[in-house]
Order: sequence, then C-alpha cells, then structure tokens
Amino acid sequence: MTSEVSKMPSSPSILIVGTGALACWFAGRFAAAGSAVTMLGTWPEGMAALREKGVTLVDSRGKAQSYPVRVVADPQDCPNLELALVLVKAWQTERAARQLRVCLPPQGQVLSLQNGLGNLQLLAEFITGERVHQGITTVGGTLVAPGRVRSGGEGTISLANIPQLVSFARLFEQAGFAVEKTNNIEALIWGKLAVNAAINPLTAILGVPNGALLIQPESRKLMAGAAAEVAAVAAALRIWLPFEDVGAAVAAVAQRTAGNHSSMLQDMQRGAPTEIEAINGAVVRVGRQAGVPTPVNETLSMLVKALVATKNQK
Repeated sequence: MTSEVSKMPSSPSILIVGTGALACWFAGRFAAAGSAVTMLGTWPEGMAALREKGVTLVDSRGKAQSYPVRVVADPQDCPNLELALVLVKAWQTERAARQLRVCLPPQGQVLSLQNGLGNLQLLAEFITGERVHQGITTVGGTLVAPGRVRSGGEGTISLANIPQLVSFARLFEQAGFAVEKTNNIEALIWGKLAVNAAINPLTAILGVPNGALLIQPESRKLMAGAAAEVAAVAAALRIWLPFEDVGAAVAAVAQRTAGNHSSMLQDMQRGAPTEIEAINGAVVRVGRQAGVPTPVNETLSMLVKALVATKNQK
C-alpha cells in the first residue's frame, strides 16, 4: 500500500458536519478537487487523526492518499462558510443543528445526505428560512481507522432541482461524483428508506455483509417484507417509489454491494448507537399514523434494540 499527501487547496469552501466514514470520503474527494474543507466534529480520536494526517482515502486497489483539512470542535471557530453538508448519524442531528445555528451565515445553505426520516425537519427547527435541504446518496465507504476510509464503490448524489442546490451540485461534480437532479426528491428519499430498512437491520442482526442476505430464502423474504411495508406506507402518503418492484430493487442493491458492510452493521461492530429509530422505527411510526401495519419493520427494530442492549450489558 502506498500513501501520498497532497497540498492544501485554496478554494472553493465547504463545511462538513461529521467525521465518520462518509464525511471523510466526501471531505477527501472535495479536497482532492481543490476545495477548502472544514470538518466540524466531536469524536476525539477522529479529529486527532484528521489534524495529524488529514483525510486518507483508500481506493479499491489499496492505494492511499491523504489530504489536509481544517478540523474544529467549536462551531464558533468555523469560518464564514455558506455551504454546509451534514453527514452525522441521525441520532446526532439535533446537536448538528444547534452547531449550525451558531456558525451558519444568514445566507448559508444546508444539505443533509443522512439516512432515514426526520433529519430535515429537525434541522429546520434550528435553521430557518427554508435553507435546509435533503439529498440522497448511494456512495458508500468503510471507516477502517479514524480519518481513514475505504471506498465502498461509486454512487450517485440525487438533489432537488432547485437554485439553492446549484453550488452543491457543482462541488460534487468537480469532485467527480455523478449528480442527478430531480423534481421528485421525496420519492427517492422513500426509495432509499426502503433499501436501508430492508438491508441494514438484517446485516446488523446476522453480522454479515450485504450480499449474504441473498443466500438464504428466509433473509430474502424478510428483506422483501420490510421493503414492501415501506412502499405501502409511502403509498398511503401518496408517494410512489422510483421502482416498479421494490423487492427486486432491494435485492439488486444487495447484489451490487455484496461485499459491503452496512452502516448499521459497522455501528453494531463498534458498539456505537445505530440509526434504527430513524429507519425502521420511522417506518413503524409513520405507518401507525397512516393506518398501515408494519410488523416486519417493527420486529427488526425491536431485535436491533435488543441486540444493542445485550451488547451494552456485557
């Protein structure tokens, strides 16, 4: 494995809230394309590694390259940046919102690429003026050490086709990401929710990579059931998913990302809180409000919570 360190870029600039796998992957790609990146975080080990070595990206061939970034813990130390990308876990969203309220200028725009439901609404409680936006990404990465992330394969960033997100789209494109602009971001949000609800908890419960879910008929049936419930809840809200057969779509994602460890499995392995409440738990809550039963999602949610509680007792 080789490692190279690149020079600090000058412009343009972006604030990334978070220091986990995707935060580091995007930070490194932006920096590689010449953007000045500031990362706002709270994880001591991650921030120490980022300050010392920068963000280190490891490609599929094992080649590593590092890029310096600015790292801050206090939002008051953030430069006056107009673009903020939120990549913290769902359970950290309120803290991120409070931090952004301190450092975001009046004209600043916020883009969340987080998993699950409810992040947009929570951010908007603290950042007013319709400056908060939700996007979707299929980009993946695995944090192999603090500040060091391995590619999980190329993916797409889907953004609402609105003027406020033009600058974000340009940054992503300059960093080599595929960007899709859509007039129906809500459908894509629920489409990704179906994929996450079907794959993430099962991989976390079974302790296996995504592709292993396709081997046994029982896990395939559970995946399809969880996804079908998401589609039913969405339909009750008059939101139509972006694929005809949700079960086939989920299976295709599991096949395409067969060797990847889902973010929920990674959280479980590290003993970190999971995003189960924002994913399957959200499906259950919204389903209850809409009068749609969601027994598979409810069972998966309870099993993940029970596993986490059991691990915490050891």
